[in-house]
Formats: sequence, structure tokens, C-alpha cells
Amino acid sequence: MKNVDDLISSAAELASRGLSKGEIADELNVSRETASWLVERGDSAGSVEKPDSLDGTDDVGGPHDIHVDWSAIGRDSARLTQVGRAMADLLVKEGEAVDLTIGIEKAGAPLATVVSQELDTDLGSYAPAKHQWDEGDIDELGGSFSRNFAGIRGRECYVVDDTITSGTTMRETVASIREEGGDPVACVVIVDKQGVESIEGVPVYSLIDVVRVGNDER
Repeated sequence: MKNVDDLISSAAELASRGLSKGEIADELNVSRETASWLVERGDSAGSVEKPDSLDGTDDVGGPHDIHVDWSAIGRDSARLTQVGRAMADLLVKEGEAVDLTIGIEKAGAPLATVVSQELDTDLGSYAPAKHQWDEGDIDELGGSFSRNFAGIRGRECYVVDDTITSGTTMRETVASIREEGGDPVACVVIVDKQGVESIEGVPVYSLIDVVRVGNDER
């Protein structure tokens, strides 16, 4: 996807397939607010002038966000494996006591599979609350761990996802791990839009940090 028009079309297509706005945000690697905005623009296509970029406030109240398209990695297993190995390498210094890697669905799961293979850990999977979100307060929703994967209680673990946009999903995952009796030792992503060094006291590693330059105010 090269521009906002493509994002709006993609959001409309995903919405027509029944995906929630939270799932659309996950698919397009944007915030929930941006996903809502894109869906609304798709619903009213042709009635507003579309901006050239999501990176800034526009004449129709567009969000401040950065779209990340890493599909060139995701669609090729060899590339995905190499990126997963690089992510695992960021975690090596955390020590050998960690025996569990948790992937945040959907995109974090295949990356976590590679990380767990590289670091010789068990594998867990977490579905965040945003996958159920369409409108209203996301705090009223809850995520869940898949019973088809490894249990968490009493174990140290890594957390793997593709992108940090606002940090909400990673923060939720860390809290959920602790509620289950686990101990999140470190988080790793491909791209961190916020440039955070830690979330809830847990260090965050990323292959790419996005740094916004300039004043957002117009």
C-alpha cells in the first residue's frame, strides 16, 4: 500500500468481511483510532477530500499515525525466519532461564514461533482485547491465552509482536501474563512507533524505532 487511498480501500474491504475495527487496526498496523477513521472514510467514499498522508492532522480531521507495511517479510517464509532470528538475537542477553515465548495474535504468532525455535523455548499465544473492539471502552473487553499452546503459570517468558503503535496491546499482554502467574522478562517487536524503552517495567527491544521529527501542530 502506497497511500491513504489504498488504506481506505483496504479498511473498507476488511470491514465488508466482518472484521472488527480492532482487527482492522491489527491487519493494517495502525492505531484503533486510525482504523475507525479509515473505515468511516470508506463508508463515505467520494464525499470528502482524502489527505496525502496519515502523518499529521489534515483538513478532515485525520489521525496522527504512521502506517507500517511489512508484508514483503510476512509473505515469504525465508525472510520471516531471518527477521525472527534477528529478533531472537536481541533477547539473547536476557539469559537462559526463560523457557517460554508468547506471540501476540495475529502477526506476532509466526514471529514468536521463529523466536522460540531459536531460543529453544516453549510457545504460547495471546489474543488481545482489541480483536473484539468496534466502539466504546476497550477496557470492558478482555484478551485470552490459547489452550492449544503452552501454559504460563510460574514461568518466565518473552513477548513477541510485530509493531508497537500506542503500546496498549503490549501493556495488556504484560498485565495478562502476570495475572496468569507468569513473569514477562522482555518484549520484542519489528517496529516500535513510540520508541519506548520499557512497558510496565519490562524492557522493550525493536529492530526499528520510528522517530517523528517536527511539530505535529499546524
